[in-house]
Amino acid sequence: MFQGTLIAIFTAPSSGEPMRALDHIEATVGCGLAGDRYATDVAKHDRGYTKIRHVTLIEEETVTALRRDHEIDVAPILLRRNLVTRGVPLAHLIGRRFRVGDVVLEGTEQCEPCQYLADLIGHPVLKPLLHRGGIRAAIVTGGALRVGATIAPLDG
Repeated sequence: MFQGTLIAIFTAPSSGEPMRALDHIEATVGCGLAGDRYATDVAKHDRGYTKIRHVTLIEEETVTALRRDHEIDVAPILLRRNLVTRGVPLAHLIGRRFRVGDVVLEGTEQCEPCQYLADLIGHPVLKPLLHRGGIRAAIVTGGALRVGATIAPLDG
C-alpha cells in the first residue's frame, strides 16, 4: 500500500487559458474544482461530452522522468493537469476510490496526452507521456483540497 502527497494544485478558467497555481481549492461533487475550466465549461456538457473529468492528476515522478529520460524540462503547471502528486501510482487508482485529504475521488481513466498539449508547451511529449499522462477522476465526496494533503487508497 502507499501513502502519497498532493504537491501542487493548478486550474485554468477556460480552455487554452494559462494555468494558475493555488494552495487550496474547493472540490464539488459531480462538477469539478471551483473556477476550473472542467467545472465551468457548460458547452462541453451541452454537446454531450461524456468523459468524467472533474479532476486530472499527474505524478511528479513523470515530470522527473521527462527530464531524465527524454531531456524535456517542463514545469508541471505546463502539463495542464489539476493535481500533481508525489508517491502515488496513479494508474493503479483507475476504477478505485482514494482520499486526497478529506476529499474522495474515483479514478475513471487514463488522461493521455494530445497534440494540443504538445503544441501548447512546444515539446514533443506525446510519446514520452503515453500511458504516463496521468488520470481523470470523479469527485465522490467534496471539500477543500490543500497542498500537502495525504493521498491514500480507500480499499486494500
